[in-house]
Amino acid sequence: MHVVIRSMLGAALLAAAACSPTVPATPTSAVEPSQAALAEDGRIIAETQCAGCHAIADTGASPLEAAPVFRTVLSRYSAEALEQDLIEGIRVAHPMPEFHFNPQGADALIVYLQSIQTNENTPQ
Repeated sequence: MHVVIRSMLGAALLAAAACSPTVPATPTSAVEPSQAALAEDGRIIAETQCAGCHAIADTGASPLEAAPVFRTVLSRYSAEALEQDLIEGIRVAHPMPEFHFNPQGADALIVYLQSIQTNENTPQ
């Protein structure tokens, strides 16, 4: 949600700056969220959309035994492939609700996953 709001606000600021001859255009990098902000947005997405089944923090077991813990997901799944699957709708062997993330939400979730990854070999 925060990513969408931040993206809409950034687009509105850029549009307003481009339409006003007295206000210089804001560089795109000034409205892009930092990696820390993306990771925080990803954490919020994980808490609201994923925590019912997955362990989303850097410790703990998943509430649903078949659901992998988030801190080891990227050791088995490339970030690019996971991002695409999040956008298209991920298909896995265990029961999982059908969903589709928008590209900004998928990007934020991937940045969050990258921020909590460990090399532990936790049984899934």
